[in-house]
Amino acid sequence: MNPELKARFDELTQSHPIVLFMKGNALFPQCGFSARALQILQPHGEVFTVDVLSDPAIRQGIKDYTNWPTIPQIFIRGQFVGGVDILAEIAERGELTDLVAGKPPA
Repeated sequence: MNPELKARFDELTQSHPIVLFMKGNALFPQCGFSARALQILQPHGEVFTVDVLSDPAIRQGIKDYTNWPTIPQIFIRGQFVGGVDILAEIAERGELTDLVAGKPPA
């Protein structure tokens, strides 16, 4: 991964409490998994979205950055959480609110 793209991902993920790399945007998700991730995250605060379909370098770059093969990808407080399945599990366990608030897991 080139240093400029890595720096861009570092900046994006550190500058916003919730970052969602998704297909489409908050107004028009382009896949069901992205829509589901957005639905789970929105009650927990502002979700900064990055449309991976708008730039092939971002789409492949985020996969390289996280070593995670699928989109969407979720970052909370600068930490990579994973995809929508992991996010849904965290939410179902009631841990998402604390994670977004920066509280350590119980």
